[in-house]
Order: sequence, then structure tokens, then C-alpha cells
Amino acid sequence: MKYILLVILLGCSVITYSQKVTVVDKSSLQPVENAILSDGSNAKVTVTTNQLGQADITSLKDAATITVEAEGYLSKTITYKSIEDSKFTISLTDKSYSTDEIIVSTTKFGTDKSTQPQDIAVLSSSEISFMNQPTTAELLMNSGELTVQKSQLGGGSPVMRGFEASRVLIMVDGVRLNNAIFRGGHLQNVLRIDENILRGVELVFGPGSSIYGSDALGGTMNFYTKNPMLSPNKKTFFKVGAYGRFSSAYTEKTGHLDFNVGTKKFGFLGSFTFSDFGDLVQGKNVSPYLKGVWDKSYYIERINGRDTVLYDDNPAKQRTSGYHQYDGLAKILFKQSKNVSHVLSFRYSNTGDVPRYDRLTEITGSGLPKSAEWYYGPEKFMMGSYNLILSNMKTFFNEGNIVLAYQDFEESRHNRNFQSKFRNDRTEKIKVYGGTIDLMKKLKNNEISFGAEFYYNDVKSEAHKVNIDTDSTAALDSRYPSDGSNMMTFAGYLTDNWKVHKFVNINAGVRFSHVKTSADFLDTTFFKFPYQKIEQSQNAITGNLGVAINPGYGWRVALLGATGFRAPNIDDLAKVFESTPGGYIVVPNPDLKPEYVYTGELSLSKVFDNRIQISGNAYYSMVKDITVLAPFKYNGADSIMYDGQLTAVVANQNKEEGYIMGYSLNVNADITDWFTIYGNVNYTYGRVKTDSTNQPLDHIAPVFGKTGVIVKMDRFQGEFNVLYNGWKHIWDYSILGEDNIKSATPYGMPAWYTLNLKAYYQINKYVQLQAGVENILDQRYRMFSSGISGAGRNFTATLRLNY
Repeated sequence: MKYILLVILLGCSVITYSQKVTVVDKSSLQPVENAILSDGSNAKVTVTTNQLGQADITSLKDAATITVEAEGYLSKTITYKSIEDSKFTISLTDKSYSTDEIIVSTTKFGTDKSTQPQDIAVLSSSEISFMNQPTTAELLMNSGELTVQKSQLGGGSPVMRGFEASRVLIMVDGVRLNNAIFRGGHLQNVLRIDENILRGVELVFGPGSSIYGSDALGGTMNFYTKNPMLSPNKKTFFKVGAYGRFSSAYTEKTGHLDFNVGTKKFGFLGSFTFSDFGDLVQGKNVSPYLKGVWDKSYYIERINGRDTVLYDDNPAKQRTSGYHQYDGLAKILFKQSKNVSHVLSFRYSNTGDVPRYDRLTEITGSGLPKSAEWYYGPEKFMMGSYNLILSNMKTFFNEGNIVLAYQDFEESRHNRNFQSKFRNDRTEKIKVYGGTIDLMKKLKNNEISFGAEFYYNDVKSEAHKVNIDTDSTAALDSRYPSDGSNMMTFAGYLTDNWKVHKFVNINAGVRFSHVKTSADFLDTTFFKFPYQKIEQSQNAITGNLGVAINPGYGWRVALLGATGFRAPNIDDLAKVFESTPGGYIVVPNPDLKPEYVYTGELSLSKVFDNRIQISGNAYYSMVKDITVLAPFKYNGADSIMYDGQLTAVVANQNKEEGYIMGYSLNVNADITDWFTIYGNVNYTYGRVKTDSTNQPLDHIAPVFGKTGVIVKMDRFQGEFNVLYNGWKHIWDYSILGEDNIKSATPYGMPAWYTLNLKAYYQINKYVQLQAGVENILDQRYRMFSSGISGAGRNFTATLRLNY
């Protein structure tokens, strides 16, 4: 009996002296995972918080002081007594910058950002939540790190260092979204990513072809969705998040729900978001350059079988721009062992009809609308993937990541001329099969990553003409070859992250890529091409060599040389016909070659007193065999009859050479624990070299940036910022390119700025209220090359729940 009592007393003793602490964000009260608590006099005694922000600090009870550190947060030194007084809750303040971030995008495995020579911007989950934007495109634009072109409200085409669309790469959880029909103009595929379920975004600027292959010329956007959480103990773990948002300029109504169920071995994460956007209202405060510009005082309805022009008394309302979309995600995690995990994921995104607003504002020479209808049909995107994660392997590799993925895209275009009873319907369906294997071996001073990638794109294109009165259909020329087309890529790569000295890291990489495209032109119903098939097989070797030096005292210097390439895809090579806004007709060019980029860049940063970081980057890119639209001949003729009009012929062609150069400057200053000032500015300049005068390259954004102040208090965070763009003068527009000169004023695109205010209050750890007002001065503006104006004064209100 006495032995039983002894065991009970010992158990009570253990329970008594086992003490958990919870580390939370000061403003949001959300748990801080992977915070490290250490003995101030013996750094070897440490504990780390789990996903709930909890850690057992029994071993630190006798420490004179305890240091608390977490990535992205200001460090804190406290005593055990002060932890007791705060009821074993420690609050941390996040920093406006980080020098110890762990990133994935440059090596495909977690590595210290400071050791990488690339220019990288990171958006965390908390930043994404606080920015509180309606779409991923708006999220990127409001980050101030890049610009986003928009032709319609349901659009958003990011521009990185003067490259856009098919010349920048979109990655989601290690899977490339760029497919065989990504065009060189403007895209909206980034909207198929639900920003509400992202755990982070990494923007890598400059060529990334040595690690990612084709398309990564201007940069790579890596989007990482949240993963299922396992239970930290033997109990089943539940977590639920939800929010509702309303914004006035969009008449936006968005609802989101996500939930997590986890045991020790299995985890499930589900997410669903629905957004409904009304017609966007642009600003009413008009500069002298915009008097009467971009007003849309009419809209079209079909009344008694005729298109009728109706007039709106609110010209600031961009009538027929609204749409809706919904996104779903499901992930299953099975942790087979400490070193082996499996993740199955499924995501689905869809929209209603998305009006092409810029086309609906075009007027004929007689003053009548050109189009009665012009919209994208539902934009369906489905992806299923399997991810095998291996860690701490004791073989020819230590870390491994294998991804198999299937993607299914469907998009369509529908247009009908004013007073015409015939609507043109064109539909594209793309199936993508892909897989990657990435492995990493750690040696004494080297981390060697190597792997292979395979993708196969199958493209089907169909079209028909519909009589809207009788519903009868007739044949119509398709956008891509109706007989089918495909694109296959295979690549292998090797990179080495070599720690030469404790202050010096050298990063080197090389990649071989093989790209094969094929398109059949057997159907001669509409066009008799001088060929029945286009086939291309392209090989490319790309690489990078860079050094990052961290000599101490807050300094960091990085030099990088990198090459990139983009192989012609089906859209470049085999687009059958497309009427462009300038009145040109695009025809296939079977002789198109890949584009190449050779970039050199310098990065420099300095941290002062662990409070202020000033950083900058300058780069110069030489572009070879630039693909641009230029006059062309079809069967020996420079003009042909198309849609009843004699129209000039153009085609994608390789020009000799061009260049892009620019710089970025950033300042982040945590003046106090609760007050932060930040700002960035970006400049880009690009030209195509000719025998006479160099001509502007398209997609070159004007100077742009963002400046603001942030206040962080207990349960509160607020921000005031200025988002701004400089002039894009008319002489800097590319005439034949994708700069949409018709949407500009006679002088170009005027400079603009918006004043924006937002804040949240954390009522308790479960409930948060957010509110804001964007474009306070109700300025009228457009992003460069856009066909729709930005939102006018926009009030937002959001209620968030987390349990």
C-alpha cells in the first residue's frame, strides 16, 4: 500500500511542476508556432512551442531570465515571475521585416532567406489576412511589390520586372499553373487561387529557369496553401475559421469557411469561399487629364428582339462588370512515421460569366457600341495532387519531395456585335498531367538539391456560331487548331548551396529542359495554311551563380547572375486567328523560337539597431529573340478579309534583342514596439533594339510603390498607407504590343495615388472585427495598360471567427 501511495505522490509532483506557457501574437491573440524559449544564461536549455503556441517551461523555472524568439517577431527577455503574473501567456510583437525567414522557393527545401542571392518578397498568412483583399490579384497589387493589369473586374495579370502572363511563372504547392495556352498578353489565372486559404506567398524576382524551367523570366510567384494540422496530443483536434466581408465599391459579399480535424496520424483540412461582386464604382474625383474619360453612361439590353442602348445617371458605375466566383479545397494528411508523410489535395474553382469590360466600352466610328455581348464563360479549374514528403533520410538524399498532379482547365469566350443576332462561342479545354521529384543531400558545408520534372498538356479547342433568336448553331473557326494540339516538357536540375565561410554562401544551379509542341491543322474549312502540322522540339540549358555575404553588423550583400528561357507554347505557335483591339489579325508562325534572358543583379541591405532595415536591388536583363507582334504575310498577303473587313496581318516573331533594367528600394523601421514606418519604390525601363531608334517594350510599368505606417497595440492593429503609380507617357507605350494604348488618354496613363486606412480589433481570441476605407479621396485611376478603372472610395467591414 505504501508503494502505491508513493507512486501517486510522485505523479502529483510531476503534475504540479509541469507548466505550460502559451505564446501569442500581441494584436491578434493567435498562437505563435515554433517560438523558441531559452535560458538567458544557458542557451542550450530551450523549448519550442507547438501549433497551439504552447510549450512546457518546467526546465526554465530556475532561469534568471528567459529569452523568447520567433521568426518575424521582436525578441523578448522576461523572467519566470513575469510569466506567472501574466497567467502563463506571453505576447510577442511582429516585426516589419525579417532577417531569419525560412523560404522554400529558391531550393525547393527550407533554407535561410539571408543565404540566398535572389531578390525575394514574402507575404505571411497574418499579412494576407490583415490586407483583407477581395481577390489574389488585388492582394498582389496592394502588396506594393508588383503591378497588376486588369481588363475586367474578374481579371488580374501580375507584372514582374517588365514581364507578364506567360513570361512569369505561377506555382501552387509545388505545381506549375502555367499551361500550354498561357498567352503573352494578359491573364486572369491567378484568380483561380483562393487567397483565404494561403499560409504564405513567396515572390522571387528575376529569372528562375534553373530551378523552375520555362516561363520564369520576370519572376516566380509561389503560393502555399495551409496544411492539415495533426493533434498535439491523444485527443482529436478541431479548428474552425470563418469570415464574412462586405465592401461598398464592389457591392462585394464574400463568405468563407475552413475547418480542420486532426488525430496523431491523420489530418483533414476543408475550405470554401464564395464571392459575389456587383458593378465596380470608380472614383468621382477626376484630374484635369481625365475629364469625361472612362465615364460609361450607357449599357445594352435586348428588348423585343433588338439591342437597345439605355443610359445610366451614374457614369462612375462601370456597368456590366460584376461577376461571382467560388473556390473549394480539401487536403488529407497521413503521417506514416516521423520521417514520412503523404498529402492528398483537391481544389476546384469556378465563376459565373465574367464580362470583358474593356471590350464592352469600345465604340464604332458611328458612335454606337461595338459589342452587345463580350464575356468569358465560367472559368473552371480543377486540380488533384499527391505529395510524398520524406525527411531525415540516411541514403543518397536526406530530404525528398515527390508531387504528382492532374489539372483540368476550361475557359471560353463569347462575343456578339451590336444589333447582330449571331454570337460567337469559343471554348478551350486543357488537361495537364505532371510530376516532379525533388531531393536534397546535406554534406558538411553543402546542401545539394537535384530533381526532375515532367508535364504534358493536351489542348482541345472548339467553336460555333449561335443564332440567339433560334438557338441554331453553325460552324466557326476555333481559337486553336480544332484537330488538337499538345505540349510536353521534361527537365532535370542540380543546385548547390555552398557555405564557403560562416559569412559567405554561394548558390549555383544548372538545368536542362526539353520542350516539344505539336499542333494539327488538318481542317481546312476556314483557312488553308501552307502546312498541315506544326511541330517543334526545343532544348535549353539555363543556370545561375550567386553569392550572399552576411559579414555582420546588420550588413548583407548579394550578387547574382542568372539565365532564363521561355519556349513557345501553343498560344504563341498555333493560335489560329484573333482580332486584337488594334484591328490586327494574329496568324500562326511555325518558325518562332524561344526567348532567352540574361540577368545580373546586386542586392544590398543594412539593419540598424535591430530596428530599421534599408535594402535595395538593381538589375539589368538582356533579352534575346524577344517575341513581339509584328507585320506578317499570310500566303503572301499582308492583309486579308476577316469578319467582313480587310485587316492587316501580324504574327508573333522573334526580334533581335532588347533590355530591361530597374531598381527597387525598401525601408522598414520599427520605431517602437508599437509604431512602424515602411515604404518601397520600384522603377523599370525596357526597350527593343532596332537599326534606328530603340522602341519601347510592352508590359513595362511606370514607377510604383507603397508607403505607410502601422500601429500595433494589445488586441489592435491599424495601418494608413499610400499606394502610388507614376506617369506612363504616351511615347513609352508599345504600339504593336499589349500596352492597350486605346485605354489610355492622349497623353498616356496619368500618375495617381490612393490613401487607405484599415484596422482590426480582436474582441477575444475567437472573434475579430475588421474595417477600412480604401481610396479615401475617391480618386479616379487605372493601373497601366488596364481597361477598367480601380475602385473609388471603398468601405469594407469584416467579421472573423476562429475557434
